[in-house]
Amino acid sequence: MSEKRNEHEYVKGLVERARKAQAVADTYSQEQVDRLSRAVGWALVQEETVERIAKFCLEETRMGTYEAKLGKLYKKVRGVLSDINPQKSVGVVEEDKETGIRRIAKPVGVIGSLIPTTQPELCPATQGMLAVKSRNAIIFSPHPRSQKTTYLVAEVMRDVLKRYGAPEDLIVCAEHPTMEMSREIMEQADLVIATGGAGMVKAAYSSGTPAYGVGVGNAVVVIDETADLKEAARNVHVSKVFDYASGCSCENAIVVQEEIYDAFIECLKGEGAYLVAEEDKQKLEKALWPQFPENHILNRDIVTQPAKRIAQIAGIDDVPDDCEFILVEESGRGAEYPFSGEKLSVVLAVYKYKGFDEAVQIVNEIHAYQGAGHSCGIQSKDEEHILALALNTKTTRVMVRQPQSVGNSGDWNNGMPFTGSLGCGTWGGNIVSENITLKHFLNNTWLSVPIKGTIPSDEELFGDVMKN
Repeated sequence: MSEKRNEHEYVKGLVERARKAQAVADTYSQEQVDRLSRAVGWALVQEETVERIAKFCLEETRMGTYEAKLGKLYKKVRGVLSDINPQKSVGVVEEDKETGIRRIAKPVGVIGSLIPTTQPELCPATQGMLAVKSRNAIIFSPHPRSQKTTYLVAEVMRDVLKRYGAPEDLIVCAEHPTMEMSREIMEQADLVIATGGAGMVKAAYSSGTPAYGVGVGNAVVVIDETADLKEAARNVHVSKVFDYASGCSCENAIVVQEEIYDAFIECLKGEGAYLVAEEDKQKLEKALWPQFPENHILNRDIVTQPAKRIAQIAGIDDVPDDCEFILVEESGRGAEYPFSGEKLSVVLAVYKYKGFDEAVQIVNEIHAYQGAGHSCGIQSKDEEHILALALNTKTTRVMVRQPQSVGNSGDWNNGMPFTGSLGCGTWGGNIVSENITLKHFLNNTWLSVPIKGTIPSDEELFGDVMKN
């Protein structure tokens, strides 16, 4: 490689390769893309392959846990395939006899995907299967800190394509990533999928190319007085410590009813939590945000690290070796209270509330600072509380009595579509208020034929307002 690569020309070459491959895929039948997507998925869940990717990812990024990375690939690859296997993505995929409308699915072309450093193994795996199923080509723009992992996953999928006689360049991973290279990919692609921080999403929307962005996480979960406290604590624990909180979906704050507050804290301690003393709260804050209040940039050394490591950085000496996550009591919300924001770590802010209206208010005020539109949850058996939270929060996902990070991106025990990318609606600055799935990788042609329609009467249209 030359001393200074011409990023425009480099990306132009990648796009030309991808377009050539996509032109071939454009001719594939439904049976062909079904078989190819299954073959890619099967390769990605082979034990030796999964172990190699997980081990490599952990060594490269030093983030999260080996077991979680294994689990993510085994579960999400199978989950995505379970969702898309029965779906049509070629030709006429839907027909409405009453309206005479037929929907014809077509590929979008070349997709540019920005891959975050926290999910360098999961995002390319799931998106690669979706691209193949939808007859698109996809170019991954990896994060510099995890580029080799993303490249490895892409190579696994490329090997499958070659073995099945399909063009390898349906899946391309850019090498030696730079910010300029990512910008070029976004500008030259036909569609952008930006999974990552707010800066990445803003850049995607500013690229001039249609884009699906993913908003900031910062999920908040309410624990009300009807909750099974031990089960709720177990759900919080499972979600918070999974891959050391690398996912944007895990709990960043819990809001606990005051009458059960002390009992629930004890349940959390029974799950391996450590409650930071008030005199150590400032130390923890400084460890997470070294330059606060000048800025809210997280210390990269604490991101997705074990609790003991975070405590050592903060200089908190009495955290036991077997501590799995850290609790910090908070009451304020907003920019002046950084613990109310996303922490990308096993640190969990804990709030107390009296009436349920206050709980909803706390959730909304936290999300007004960070996390609007992404997700929240509730541990409760009270249907009125559950519905009130869903009706009165600006959020696209409300997870009920389940681990937050396990459930909102798809799980065998709920009906959420499996995905690695979560749209957050206009609340989070996104165009999509749902999980990014196969349909978002497709263009549609709507075929309309004449029908014998009926013009409704004014009475049917305007009803009782005609009397006024």
